[in-house]
Amino acid sequence: MYLRVVSPLEHIVDDLKTLPSAKLEVAADFVHRLKRISEEERQAIFTRTAGALSPEEADELERVIVEGCEKIDEHGW
Repeated sequence: MYLRVVSPLEHIVDDLKTLPSAKLEVAADFVHRLKRISEEERQAIFTRTAGALSPEEADELERVIVEGCEKIDEHGW
């Protein structure tokens, strides 16, 4: 006899497989809401990454953005 350890994720997936479509959509919406990060988490991420680029790298990044993104295509939407 052997004992298989099942992770919480496996239990959740098994439960999701048994749900009707409408309930599955509700579950998907709930999961998406759980994934959203709070403003505090977003600010913490920003704080950890601030200053990650050298001044030269930041200048180059800004130059590339200006050159590549600030163009108007009169025939585009």
